[in-house]
Amino acid sequence: MSEFVWNKPVLCIFKERDVNPEIDPFVVVKAKKLTITKGADAKFSGSILDFFTLMGDADYLTTKEGVADHYVMCWFDDTEMDTTKDLRRIRGVTFNGKTACAANEKTGKRTYNASFKAEHAKLK
Repeated sequence: MSEFVWNKPVLCIFKERDVNPEIDPFVVVKAKKLTITKGADAKFSGSILDFFTLMGDADYLTTKEGVADHYVMCWFDDTEMDTTKDLRRIRGVTFNGKTACAANEKTGKRTYNASFKAEHAKLK
């Protein structure tokens, strides 16, 4: 098993559609940490730690429809010097209802934590 970790990534999350694919992400988030593990069966699992919304509505991920949906997540790898090779992507992402939300009572800022599974990934 291989584990990949990115600190402070900005993730663009798209709804995965075969017909009429989305051009713009439905939500953009910034996370404290993104961890992805490649399993022995060539499938992927991972977690997004302490993320918050920059654009869109991350609450959809916690709804019944959001849990049943499939996603594509993209981000840029800041450690890659060649900007033509720094885009990372995972497809077939499902959150399986494991998205938790917490709100700061003073500021109202909402942060989330999520675990996911994915079918395909471009991590290098």
